[in-house]
Amino acid sequence: MSGDIVLFLELIGTVAFSVSGAITGLKKKMDILGVVILGLTTAVGGGVIRDLILGITPPNTFRNPIYATFAIGAAIVVFLPAVQNLILKKRSLYNWLMLVMDSLGLGIFTVVGIQVAYSLSSEYNTFLLVFVGVVTGVGGGVLRDTMAGDPPYIFVKHFYACASLIGALICVLVWDSLGEANAMLAGTAVVVLLRLLAAHFRWSLPKPRD
Repeated sequence: MSGDIVLFLELIGTVAFSVSGAITGLKKKMDILGVVILGLTTAVGGGVIRDLILGITPPNTFRNPIYATFAIGAAIVVFLPAVQNLILKKRSLYNWLMLVMDSLGLGIFTVVGIQVAYSLSSEYNTFLLVFVGVVTGVGGGVLRDTMAGDPPYIFVKHFYACASLIGALICVLVWDSLGEANAMLAGTAVVVLLRLLAAHFRWSLPKPRD
């Protein structure tokens, strides 16, 4: 897959995660700085953790400001009064946006994390590749929820980290047979589909009884 296509996918994921972070900031009644910081952290946090694990220093976020620029821009748009009113006054729209943006960002960043690892070495084992993919996908959301004072989404919401894990595993397993582009598309599609199905059918992992 060409670098331009990977960049395009990364920017889509960046905007999607930034929007989800910014919406969380609005819900928490943060000021514009808080909303922007939360959007930025959600968008680039997973990638920063990934790069540190893989030994990429400084992380790509700090070497190429395009990611931070898109994340900040998306958060500012969410903070605009007209957008705020539209999102916060319609609960169904808020829930739908959070689900779609979070699912899209999760799927894209999961497979991009794997692609970055493959670009460094083809000798990495499946465990490392899948781990890096999942960390890239869920890392920003964990930072977002922690900063917002909420239990991390991945531990309380239906089938979140598991969707990333399954999508990452599929992406790695078909990488050689289907090729990079098809493997990334397949992994992203599986993550997004599982998240949407889990939300619709209320799938969740077992929890302690009351």
